[in-house]
Amino acid sequence: MQFPDDDNGQMLAAMADAGIDLTQPLEVDFFLVFDDQRDAESAMEALTQTELQGELELNFDEESTKWEVIVCLQMVPEYDALVAKETELNNFAQEFDGISDGWGVMQHQHGDDEFADDDDHQCSEHCHH
Repeated sequence: MQFPDDDNGQMLAAMADAGIDLTQPLEVDFFLVFDDQRDAESAMEALTQTELQGELELNFDEESTKWEVIVCLQMVPEYDALVAKETELNNFAQEFDGISDGWGVMQHQHGDDEFADDDDHQCSEHCHH
C-alpha cells in the first residue's frame, strides 16, 4: 500500500507494517489539547451536545501539564477520512483555545488473537507449561 508522505501517511504505513488490517473499522483516538481545564471541560461538554458517535475522555497530562480530550471513534482508518476528521476536530478545538494533537490507535483491537485471554486455552497431555 502507498500512503502520502506526511505524518498521517507515515502512521498508516507503520500500522500496515505492524499487520493491522486497515480495511476494517478500528477505534481511533483523536487528541485535543488545551492549556486550561475549563476550556477542555467546555469543549467536552460541547462535544456531548453534537451528533458525534464515539466515546470521550478527559485527561490531565502531567508531562506536558496540559488537558486533553480524547475522542474515540470507530472508523476505517482511511487517509482522507482521518485527515478530514482531524481537521474538523482541530477547527472545533480552536473555538475553545485548543488544538488537535494527532490521532492513534491502540495496538490491541477487538478481535485481535494476539492478545486473547489465556483462559481460553485447554491443556492437553502435550502442554509444557
